[in-house]
Amino acid sequence: MKDRITGAKALMRALQAEGVKTIFGYPGGSIMPTYDALFDYTRGEKKVFDHILVRHEQAATHAAEGYARVSGEVGVALVTSGPGVTNTLTGIADAMLDSTPIVVIAGQVAISALGTDAFQEVDLVGVSQPISKWSYQIRHAEDVAWAVSRAFYIARSGRPGPVVLDFARNAQVEEIDWEPKKVDFIRSYVAYPKLDQDAVRQAAMLINNAQRPLALVGQGVELGHAQEELKAFLEKADIPAGRTMLGLSALPSNHPLNMGMLGMHGNYAVNLKEQECDVLIAIGMRFSDRVTGNLKTYAKQAKIIHLDIDKSEIDKNVKTDVAVIADCKESLPAITALLHQQSHQQWRDSFKPLDAQEREKVIEPAIHPKEGPLLMGEVVHAVAEQSPDDTVLVTDVGQNQLFATRYFKYHHYRSICTSGGLGTMGYGLPAAIGATFATKRMVCCFMGDGGFQMCIEELGTIMEQQAPVKMIILNNHYLGNVRQWQDMFWLRRKSFTKMMNPCYELIAKGYGIPYELVADRQTLAKAVERMITTDGPFILECVIKEEDNVLPMTPPGMNVSDMMLEI
Repeated sequence: MKDRITGAKALMRALQAEGVKTIFGYPGGSIMPTYDALFDYTRGEKKVFDHILVRHEQAATHAAEGYARVSGEVGVALVTSGPGVTNTLTGIADAMLDSTPIVVIAGQVAISALGTDAFQEVDLVGVSQPISKWSYQIRHAEDVAWAVSRAFYIARSGRPGPVVLDFARNAQVEEIDWEPKKVDFIRSYVAYPKLDQDAVRQAAMLINNAQRPLALVGQGVELGHAQEELKAFLEKADIPAGRTMLGLSALPSNHPLNMGMLGMHGNYAVNLKEQECDVLIAIGMRFSDRVTGNLKTYAKQAKIIHLDIDKSEIDKNVKTDVAVIADCKESLPAITALLHQQSHQQWRDSFKPLDAQEREKVIEPAIHPKEGPLLMGEVVHAVAEQSPDDTVLVTDVGQNQLFATRYFKYHHYRSICTSGGLGTMGYGLPAAIGATFATKRMVCCFMGDGGFQMCIEELGTIMEQQAPVKMIILNNHYLGNVRQWQDMFWLRRKSFTKMMNPCYELIAKGYGIPYELVADRQTLAKAVERMITTDGPFILECVIKEEDNVLPMTPPGMNVSDMMLEI
């Protein structure tokens, strides 16, 4: 006799079959049958899932992103229709730009009511298609098992990304004979392109003949689980490497071939050397405008090798001489096998004078100031010095992100969660919550006063779950990054960037979260120690110099070689 169940229960079984352990969500009318089915899967001896009740649906998607980025698994968000799901669109777009595998499942009105402007009806498939890998409406219960399996296959395979399932209410309550499905092939979807051996040979030949090679390491290395393959590749040919912001933990900070962070606020030497190298090897990165600056002058002296799983990234921004389109876990060792053992000591040594300039003019004054108010860089440095080596760094967006990513240390893979392509303020706190459910490692979340207030309601989630997020608020009473740009490029006209902030101590007390305020550097180290050694969540508010600036900086639209060490 076949097992007859509702579509909502079929969803539970399908999620279980995909190995889902944690769901971030918020219930509502159109998803209520599914939440009723979920009840039995989150309790007792038959418990399958942890459901984390967030306080806003956008937070459900960011938490799912944080979970996915740290665990390497697919994050799941469950919400209702109408405003419930439109609140997730920012997180979906964020996941799309940063190649983060999440599946968002949303309730929908019954198909008999579609097109009638029914209560909380919205055309989710139409709205989400441009910002997702796949968006599909489940109209009948018999489609649940297939749709879920296909959704997870698309989300996690190839270049990962978000998938949206619009779950009609009638499909949730209809009964079907349960039959599991497994999708591992889609005729029109080539997740893993076949490696072109001729391209591999061309790439190896260029690298073998290079005098000044430089690798640009992106998040694709971590998405492809190719961290060890990357090290073998770099070490055999002695290739110095820069890392994009999302690729920072793909190569340990203390690796001798790590030359620092690429981009507008990255490290001085590695950015300038992009304009001197003779072969530039981009690995799992997309040549973002924040990395390249002015494309008309970017790396024109170099032969460009681009390794990427996504063919659409080839020649999109930077013209490629050799394109190796494949999973980098396959392409890197294939190229490495053809490389000569080399030494580029003179080329690597040429980075050192530029590194010394940055250390003298930027880094030392930022992390070891002798007087004046606290600086963001010294707070990040203080936290990094006392945190375990495998700590996960989560940031919000703005100056807090730029200082944190510059001055934290990365010794362990999958150690950074930050919003790169979309630059989503409010990302940090919910992403950090998601990260705590993905790992037992310490999670430190740096936020500005602006971004923190965009997601401050998630302190309720932390209170309920006792999620052990170490929250560091860098409070300068400004929207700091916008203020910096106003000062530099808009005649210091600070248009609506000054902020009046609440008493965070009272807010922390209301949520029962330990809190400490630091306003001077003499007490900073001890306060950080108390935060690190306190079990569970902690809020450390740091009163920061109001007009602290992030340097170095390549002004927008300028050449990479125009990077500034001072203003």
